[in-house]
Amino acid sequence: QVRLVESGGGLVQAGTSLILSCAASGRTSFRNYAMAWFRQAPGTAREYVAGTSRDGGHKYYADSVRGRFTISRDNAKATISLQMNSLQPEDTAVYYCAFGPGVITSRLRVGAAYDYWGQGTQVTVSS
Repeated sequence: QVRLVESGGGLVQAGTSLILSCAASGRTSFRNYAMAWFRQAPGTAREYVAGTSRDGGHKYYADSVRGRFTISRDNAKATISLQMNSLQPEDTAVYYCAFGPGVITSRLRVGAAYDYWGQGTQVTVSS
């Protein structure tokens, strides 16, 4: 059973930074898994934030976070992280990591394409 556990959320002021982490377990290797971060603010639909292709060679960001957020993966540790800089109140949401062995690059932004999800970690940015 694959399990994803996020950590690193919290309450911060606008303009500051946070690093979210997601640790995976339940497989000997996640090397060929696409990995991504999504978020969901109250009363809104879940939205794609950032993702990395199965081979790790490509990273794609939502327009709203490009240039501020950086996704990285460590296959040896089966973890992904999200470095979030210059946080703004509109970044407030529950952030979820997602893994998928069958997610092709063109579907990285599609939540339904992922098989495994973490429980989420709250990020709150005050103005």
